Amino acid sequence: MPVPKLLPPLLAVLAAASCRGGRAPDPVILELDQQLVRRSDFDRHLAEVEARGGVPLSPEVRRGLLDAFLEERALVIEARGRGLLGEGAGREDEQKAVAALLSQAVVSLEITDQEVAAYYRDHAAEMAVPETVTLRQILVPTLNEAREVRRRLARSPRDFENIARQASKAPEAGNGGLMGTFARGQLPAELEAAAFALPAGGTSDIVETSLGYHVLRVEARQEGRGSTLQEAQGRIRGLLTREKSDRSVRQFVADLLARAKVNHAAATRLSPS
Repeated sequence: MPVPKLLPPLLAVLAAASCRGGRAPDPVILELDQQLVRRSDFDRHLAEVEARGGVPLSPEVRRGLLDAFLEERALVIEARGRGLLGEGAGREDEQKAVAALLSQAVVSLEITDQEVAAYYRDHAAEMAVPETVTLRQILVPTLNEAREVRRRLARSPRDFENIARQASKAPEAGNGGLMGTFARGQLPAELEAAAFALPAGGTSDIVETSLGYHVLRVEARQEGRGSTLQEAQGRIRGLLTREKSDRSVRQFVADLLARAKVNHAAATRLSPS
């Protein structure tokens, strides 16, 4: 029986309508070593992020999350290809496998004495030992109580620790009011101004903050000074090791994605906004 001439075009129209009215397309957004990551995988990731945050993500934030998602999935695929991860593994297993993969990928990082010396020369100011004060405090809730503390200290200046144990409402009261050692920028502004204005052994006037009324005592002061190369070299080696490690990881991820086929447009264009 002959096929009517109108049937093939009609079938094409029906097929197109079926696609439009049926399931939405789910394009591949990452292909690596014949392993596929689809748009729906990214959509699920976005839904999880939204659920944790409790608010919808803007299109700009969604686009910003895409690169990190693609990098993560590429690393998971590579970890699986190297036998570090089995099929059907959970999120925690994936994270452990990626950590193991990156530890393998980062080559031995040698930091030479010359590199340490050069960094010290270029960043000497950053290596300086900061000015610090070691503080005790008595914290009370009212101004009248603070004035009584000051009167008691005027009679017995050396009795700060006992008065702190008896009167202070701060957590460190049981330790004689000992707060610790602080550099500039580590204390509330009101306390910092009072503390760094005192000499070693000095007691402050009453300082009011949102917590109450404070009386401070400086147990010790350490003046700021430059550090020697010997003092700074451990810190410098740690900084340089982290820098080299970060560069090595970034290069490994870049090489991994260079092997992959990535379709950013499919993810950003078709993900829900």
